[in-house]
Amino acid sequence: MAEFVVEFGKDGSPVEADGRLDAAAFHRNHQPIWAVLKKYLAGQSGDVLEAGSGTGQHVVYFAGQTPDITWWPSDLHTAHLRSIEAWRAHAAHANIQPPQPIDLSDPAWSPAPSDGNGPDKLLAIFCANVIHIAPWRVAEGLFAGASRHLRADGRLFLYGPFKRGGKHTALSNAVFDTSLRERDAEWGVRDIADVEALAERVGLKLAGSFEMPANNMILMFVRS
Repeated sequence: MAEFVVEFGKDGSPVEADGRLDAAAFHRNHQPIWAVLKKYLAGQSGDVLEAGSGTGQHVVYFAGQTPDITWWPSDLHTAHLRSIEAWRAHAAHANIQPPQPIDLSDPAWSPAPSDGNGPDKLLAIFCANVIHIAPWRVAEGLFAGASRHLRADGRLFLYGPFKRGGKHTALSNAVFDTSLRERDAEWGVRDIADVEALAERVGLKLAGSFEMPANNMILMFVRS
């Protein structure tokens, strides 16, 4: 399994006895993110994949708002999968499936668990703070999978910092981008135009962009 993307629990963040990790960013951004997602997911039914669930706090919160949606969390790191399962058990929401180990750098990834009893087509995919802390092939794999697995009316929601026209939207993002590239030359804040071009190559298009706190954005993609 590829070793990239920031791993929670190795930065001094709290770890509960049951393995639950706590991401500070969750407490800052889950309500603004949900304010966007609820426009498209509230009152809906179907299956939603969270690609790169991290600690598992977002999927637990969103599941609590959408009882008719089945949520499928996923991640790459063992500690994250353990944390997601611990948060799932702690919340006791019936509409969260066990977390799946998904490597987005593999363009053939699937949301279905090893027993094959997974969702047919997805109402949505939500992916937060992943493609800038991973090689570009992860973004390529994410969009390739989204093209295969989204329903005809499905949506891909991508959250994080982005550049516009080759320029950062804030000085803090420029500093963050430099720090990422110093850690790994394949990482970095992505340009919206590059992400949009990637989407178009797999039959998706940018259908909306939403300004978020702390100079982040949500980009929403649908089928062309």
